[in-house]
Amino acid sequence: MAFGITKKELKEWKEKVSQGEIAFLTHYWFDPRFPNIKTVTKVGCDNLEHLSNWCEQNGLNPKYIHRRSEYPHFDLIGSKQKEILQEEGLQNHLRRFKMI
Repeated sequence: MAFGITKKELKEWKEKVSQGEIAFLTHYWFDPRFPNIKTVTKVGCDNLEHLSNWCEQNGLNPKYIHRRSEYPHFDLIGSKQKEILQEEGLQNHLRRFKMI
């Protein structure tokens, strides 16, 4: 379940994903399987080859891409999430969701 994002932010992410861009959406998140994780960043792109290449370039296994018909994405959590957000220059995500 997602918390802490606006409908506008979600709409913009979906538009970028649908256009074949790599798009980032960070939000608060709760999943009992990961009790210490409070946020997730969805890295989406509907061009699966492009998204798979992005995963490999960032040391991530593309087999974990959520291959949904609409809005395929890779879920970033934990230290890798923070590392990639820093590398991508997304300081606003890090500050907003209190990762720094």
